[in-house]
Amino acid sequence: MSKIKDEMRTEYKRKDLGKGVRGKYFERYAKGTNLVLLNDKVAKAFPSAEAVNEALLGLLALTEQTARITSRATRASRKRSVA
Repeated sequence: MSKIKDEMRTEYKRKDLGKGVRGKYFERYAKGTNLVLLNDKVAKAFPSAEAVNEALLGLLALTEQTARITSRATRASRKRSVA
């Protein structure tokens, strides 16, 4: 294995890289850009960001429906036990 040096390669010149700008992407970051690293199996199952978003939105809709059904069942059982 080669040792990693904390230096630029000789073929790169600092003057060729341009001037660095502090906070260049701060506004974009502050807007809430959210990146997530997917597990390899998940990445293979969903070929695009749109596919991942569609699946997650479907899961959210399902959990909302399940929560409504569960809360109705709980209310109904309370009414029966009180009467």
